[in-house]
Amino acid sequence: MKILVSNDDGYLAPGIVALADALSAIAEIVVVAPDSNRSGSSNSLTLDRPLTVQQAANGFYFLNGTPSDCVHVALTGGLAFKPDLVVSGINQGQNMGDDTLYSGTVAAATEGFLFGIPAIAFSQVEKGWQHLDAAARVAREIVERRFDMLQGPYLLNVNIPNLPYASLKGLRPTRLGKRHESEPVIKAQDPHGRDIYWIGPAGRAKDAGPGTDFHAVANGHVSITPLQIDLTHAAQLAALEQRLT
Repeated sequence: MKILVSNDDGYLAPGIVALADALSAIAEIVVVAPDSNRSGSSNSLTLDRPLTVQQAANGFYFLNGTPSDCVHVALTGGLAFKPDLVVSGINQGQNMGDDTLYSGTVAAATEGFLFGIPAIAFSQVEKGWQHLDAAARVAREIVERRFDMLQGPYLLNVNIPNLPYASLKGLRPTRLGKRHESEPVIKAQDPHGRDIYWIGPAGRAKDAGPGTDFHAVANGHVSITPLQIDLTHAAQLAALEQRLT
């Protein structure tokens, strides 16, 4: 198996190093990741400047762009082969509920999925890399499952509690939960007296009942959510057609 590995924390992040080490035992891997932290970059592509690719001493390739750029460049000219799987992570912090819309980790996996390649995004629930070894072991085990029962290319969003491996309670298929609105921006001033703004924290979980990703990880389970890309609000099509005719 050949795997393309990326992330949004940058090629030096402990999460991608641990993920690459874990997967290299079961597959041929190539790492193409951003040169710096690109968290929250979502599915953006860089179209206003050229991109450069360099290789680090450990063999990882890094690119001065977004996670989507990394996977896009790799798949459309950087690799001599089409990978069997695109894997993103391991992210420092959860990507659950509404987070998935903003996540660069999920975006890297999504870019592979858009090219017809199965893809998995991995995140640890809490920041700080605690028990990263356990998360990497779980990631390898999930990749080894292959998920042949899923029809066509799949896109999976995996969130792993920061627990020792023996304390994890197994895998749970989940749906995305829902958050309350984000907290207000944090206003400050720069040294010249101009107003500046920091994006505020994400809202607290609103829909976190049984079956959601929030509920699964809160109870020590690894959450696996299958994602799709079709944004069409199918239930509103009939009403819209009536209104427009």
